Amino acid sequence: MRIISLLPSATEMVCAVGAQDELVGVSHECDFPAGIPGLPILTRTRTTLPKASGAIDVAVREMLKDAIAVYEVLVDRLRDAKADVIVTQDLCDVCAVSLDDVHKALKELGTGDVNIVSLKPTLLQDVWDDLRRVGVALGREAEGEAAALDCEARVRAIGQRSTTALAGAKRPTVLTIEWIDPVMIGGTWMPELAQLAGGEALLAEPGVHSPTVGLDELSAIDPDVVLIKPCGFKLERTHEELDLLQQRLPWDTWSAVSKGNIYLADGNAFFNRPGPRLVESLEILAACVLPDEFAEYRTKHKDSLQRIAPDLSIVGL
Repeated sequence: MRIISLLPSATEMVCAVGAQDELVGVSHECDFPAGIPGLPILTRTRTTLPKASGAIDVAVREMLKDAIAVYEVLVDRLRDAKADVIVTQDLCDVCAVSLDDVHKALKELGTGDVNIVSLKPTLLQDVWDDLRRVGVALGREAEGEAAALDCEARVRAIGQRSTTALAGAKRPTVLTIEWIDPVMIGGTWMPELAQLAGGEALLAEPGVHSPTVGLDELSAIDPDVVLIKPCGFKLERTHEELDLLQQRLPWDTWSAVSKGNIYLADGNAFFNRPGPRLVESLEILAACVLPDEFAEYRTKHKDSLQRIAPDLSIVGL
């Protein structure tokens, strides 16, 4: 079977069910697991985006307002790939090529016999069910079921462990930040992850897309724990925008700042990819919410999690 994946989380699902060797093309953002970057790249951004997150937001909103897709399919490479199955998404036009663009590209090529698997997860269970769907589509139903059951069991175990550790005590309030300028709060599956980690999510509801909030709304809350993981940004990239935190957040009034409970995570690899590594994302969040209970996860993910001091310097966990 010749498989194309047009978004990073789908690529990780294909690999999770044991079909990595059957991949013949991926998106320009697919970078995990090892070996994926060597595959043919079938998508690209339509234009070079600016570097600053505020400018990126403006540019993307303008493109979408004008009904211009952020990404495009490289039709010639799609033809050469001769795919049997394409795994794509219908969740976010800012995350990957749209489902409509995939259909248009196939129509242009006159290809009507390709099986398109479109993913649209908004809750954790959707992600695990998508893993099963990918397994079925690739003729690996048993592998997909096993991978999904493993993710469900690991997530459930962390949730049970955090509940036991709290022993009825009040849950710490948790704010997860998806984008810095403007500030966007982690929605969809993020409130579920916060609950499983032992916390109570603020300003977002499970299954609802990330809301954009202003300084007034942020000043009205005082979260116990704040996790900042801009979508698509590695840690080093986020370091370039740390100065924005004092401008976009109530930095001088939040107790989490003075208590050292502001964390920075790798948003490119974790949290924002609705795939198997949401389990590792939960481990990272649990290490922030209940650090004494989940100390081993602070060690395990030390390269993907950092703590920010009040002066914006990076300090040890």
